[in-house]
Amino acid sequence: MNLDELIQFRHKLHEGAELSDHESRTADTVARYLEQFKPSRIIRNIGGYGLAVLFESGNPGPRVLIRCELDALPIPDTPDLPYRSRQDGVAHKCGHDGHMAIVSGLAHEFGNGKLDRGTLILLYQPSEETGQGAARVIADEKFSEIQPDYVFALHNLPGFPMGNIIVKNDTFASASKGFIIELTGATSHAAEPDRGNSPALAVSHLISGLSAIPQFYTALHEAAQVTIIHSKIGERAFGTSPGTGTVMATLRAHKQDVMDRIADRCSDLAAKIATAFDLDYKIEFVEEFPATVNNPDCVKIVRDSAQKCGLDLTVREVPFSWSEDFGHFTNAHPGALFGLGAGDDVRALHHPSYDFPDEIIEPGIRIFKEIILKMIME
Repeated sequence: MNLDELIQFRHKLHEGAELSDHESRTADTVARYLEQFKPSRIIRNIGGYGLAVLFESGNPGPRVLIRCELDALPIPDTPDLPYRSRQDGVAHKCGHDGHMAIVSGLAHEFGNGKLDRGTLILLYQPSEETGQGAARVIADEKFSEIQPDYVFALHNLPGFPMGNIIVKNDTFASASKGFIIELTGATSHAAEPDRGNSPALAVSHLISGLSAIPQFYTALHEAAQVTIIHSKIGERAFGTSPGTGTVMATLRAHKQDVMDRIADRCSDLAAKIATAFDLDYKIEFVEEFPATVNNPDCVKIVRDSAQKCGLDLTVREVPFSWSEDFGHFTNAHPGALFGLGAGDDVRALHHPSYDFPDEIIEPGIRIFKEIILKMIME
């Protein structure tokens, strides 16, 4: 591989950061870069601006999909970098630019006819940050042209030693979804609140009631959270008693059945409180991420590959509390999501000062290469 070239490619992707559902230039940049490795096919606009790059050996063997993400975050790029994002308020603060560089490095290893068996699929997925991209890719009729036998992905993880591989059987990353309830009553003059129907009391009951759901409706061993992330009543109008209110929460759980249970409880509670206060209401769930559940055989492949590459291994005891829409792929195909340590002193993901460490591009490529070799040799 040409590591210097891949680092420069990562910096170029960082400069051109684009939000979910807007990654057209990023996809074009990747496609142009990979053309030099003579892929068998490039499938564009899958699930949005997604890109699937296929290297077909022409010989029987498994179809192995390696996935990375195209999208950036609505977070300013605060470090004074020579490759700073050109889009104000938009930057790669989750490391998707680095993930793309790692996956593109596999074209160095297996492109230009170097693949002996099977098919390698490099998938550059759109809209991971909103939890919509993976489901859209799978639902796209173009995905029928891919149909992988196995799926793998990694995510860089600050707080773990650089180059460390983090694995876990079963649930690796938690399920999550956004919950929104909108309440409608009636405004009135602030001097005559009795002539209207303010949702203020209902909002206060919702905030306390929703927050308490994990305590009363999950067992001690069932990890779950309901986090209130936003609430609002009315407008800044001191002469008006409010007529509308909104409460938003993020629901999280390690297991999908627990997620489904607390989501139902949130809906039931919200409907009962709205009805008790004679308010019209609308409930919506958004940005739904399933739990990412790893296949044990695929986790073993990752562990064996880390050992073969001489990379230190951390076996995780509990799932990560954050979510990843790669769970849509592992629900449909055997596969595994694993972590790649970004360093103990690297800023946390989604922090304005975070920047993907170029030093982990090389170990990321190495372990993916070994995983692919193990899959196609079996």
